[in-house]
Formats: sequence, C-alpha cells, structure tokens
Amino acid sequence: MARKVGILGVGLTKFMRRAKETGKELAFEAAKMALEEAQMDIKEIDCVVISTAPDAFDGVHMKGDWLSDGAGATKKPFMRSFVGGGSGVFSIIHGWYLVSSGIFDKCLIVAEEKMSSCMPHPQGAFNSIYDQFIERPLGVNLLWIFSLEMMRYMKVHKIPIETIALVAVKNKKNGLDHPCSQKGIAGEYTVEDILNSEIIAYPVHRLMVSPVTDGAAAIVIAAEHEVKKRTDKPIWIEGIGFCLDTSYWTNRDLYYPRYVEYAARMAYDMAGIKDPRKEIHVVEPYDPFAYKELHHLEGLLLADKGEAPKLLEKGFWDRDTEYGIPSSPSGGLLGVGNPIAAAGLMRVIEIYLQLKGEAGKRQVKREAKRGLAQAWGDLMQVGTVVILSK
Repeated sequence: MARKVGILGVGLTKFMRRAKETGKELAFEAAKMALEEAQMDIKEIDCVVISTAPDAFDGVHMKGDWLSDGAGATKKPFMRSFVGGGSGVFSIIHGWYLVSSGIFDKCLIVAEEKMSSCMPHPQGAFNSIYDQFIERPLGVNLLWIFSLEMMRYMKVHKIPIETIALVAVKNKKNGLDHPCSQKGIAGEYTVEDILNSEIIAYPVHRLMVSPVTDGAAAIVIAAEHEVKKRTDKPIWIEGIGFCLDTSYWTNRDLYYPRYVEYAARMAYDMAGIKDPRKEIHVVEPYDPFAYKELHHLEGLLLADKGEAPKLLEKGFWDRDTEYGIPSSPSGGLLGVGNPIAAAGLMRVIEIYLQLKGEAGKRQVKREAKRGLAQAWGDLMQVGTVVILSK
C-alpha cells in the first residue's frame, strides 16, 4: 500500500536571464531555500530527483549528472526526469513514487533550466524534436505548430482572438505580485496592447507567448511520519497523473488535449475526486501560450469543451473570484517566466503556498483546501498533473 507523502519546504530563484550564474549555482540556490524552510540539512536527505529539459540548452552532455553536485546529490542516489515541458510537474510525481513506495523517507526535488545559454535561440534546439525526414527540413519550431493548434481551437469553438488575449491580460497582471517574476513581462496590459504586439506566427502575438528564462525551483517531500514530526501545517500530495500520447501530432485533432484529460482522470481517481469543478479550489494550468490555459482547463475537466473562454469573460478564473476557480494566481508562465522544468515546479509551489495561506498579495479570496498543478510537454502529447490538499 502506498504511503502518504507531504511537502516540507520549497525554494524558488528569481526568474530572469542570468548570465553570471551556472545551472549548478541556480540549482544550489533553490535547493538551499527548500532545505531551510524544511529545517533540514542536506545530510538528512535520502535521495535527489533532478528535472531539466534538453541538454542543448546548457550545451552540456548528460546535464543531470552535471547538475547533481549543485543540487546536493553528491554521494546520494539521484535520478533525472525529463518529459519536455511536463518535466517540472513530473519531477514531483517521480519523487512521490520513491517515497510512497517506502524506498526512501525524504527526497529533495530540484528543477533547473538555463535557456539563455542556447544560441542563437532555444527554438533551434526544439527543431530536433521533430521527425528528421519529413518535418525538420521545413525548419519547424514550436511557434509554428502552436499557431496551428490555436487556430484549430478558435475555429472549432468560434472563439474571438480578443478572448484569448484576455488570458495574457489576467496572468500578466497577476504576475506583478510574484517576487520571482522576470523583469518586464508582468504588467497592466489591455486587450489592445496584446493584439498590437508583433505577430510571431498568426494568430500568436508576441505578448501571448512566455519568454526565454533562466531559473530553478526545489521541493522537499517526505513520508507521513517525517512530515507529522516536523510540521503542524502539512500539505499532502493527494493525487498524481500522467499520460503520453502519440508524437505523431498531425494525426490528432488539436482542438482538445486528451493527454491532459487522461492524466487528470488518473489524479482525480487517486484523490477520490468525483466532481472536480466543486472539489478543486485553485488551479495552476500550464500557460506557455495564452490559449493553452483555456485549452488545458477544459482538458482538466474544469470546464466543458469550448466553455473555458466564456467563463473567462465572466471572471470565473480570476484570482479574486468568490464563486469560480482562481486560475494562475501566480501569474503563470506569461506573468512570471518560463524556465521550462523550473516553471512546472513553480506551479506546484504556488498551490502549496495557496493552501498554506502564505501566497501574500497573490492569496486567492475563496477558501482553498485542495489545488491542482498541471504541465504539458514535448510534441503536445505529454500531460502531468499533481493534486495537493491540506
């Protein structure tokens, strides 16, 4: 039988383009903060999970090994998780398995990304994820295929582009209150500001896209007996879910993220959740592009297909809603930044802080006893979900 697992401490670096620090130093900074909150020494940690995206970003082969001493894994069992953009949320799933199974009692999870080192741009590294014979020669990048997906989503549900822009308006405003937000991306924007920004690949505008970012995040998790010994305000990992769909993205109808639904159903079943729209009180969906937040909220079954944009217009997903479900109170990737693996773990950290009532100016108004963090990755086919509760 799986053991109950809780969170003891979290750490998050400032998100920015950091030319001076190495990835190791970013990992060390986040890990140190998480250990300090957990009131633990690295010697007390039994194992380390490291999450980081393509080696090409840092230009370092076997980047997990390279980061291991910075993340505190010297002479400890350590493992690297990597499922593209879904890596950050998957890392806590990985850690949960190691602790809930009884193999280890205490696990340090570190997610790091240093994208600014990748020249001339990380989109060049992303080209390598496509089929080498029929897709790469076209020079495709993520912006191209997400413009196709966004167009399909808008067309099927007849969603005005102005409504998609409202996601960027909401999240960039929320990001103003996040102390780790990348300078220059959060702000008070209007729909007109978003739509007047440069068109990257129609209908995607520059202010609908999360930026290139460096940063690291860390979480300490432990088995129930260790958690109860160290805190009287435990936050538990109640449900986990993941799904890997086919990488042949051209064979799928892109209007709906079924891999997110399958991952969410797995997590809901584990948490005993029958009606997620009533039982999830705050959500951090993955939003590297503005439309993806709405797309993912529907995949998480928190709205019917095509209904998330209508609820957005009514304020249902606002941070200060008293009747809806606050979505991306952190500011998300659009308002805080997107160091890929670290951004996913940042979403889990935000749910942890919201449930503890320690999110400061970002604290949601409605009572939150249970929250969900989600990420997605690779060629639009990986879904990862974690549910936390008091």
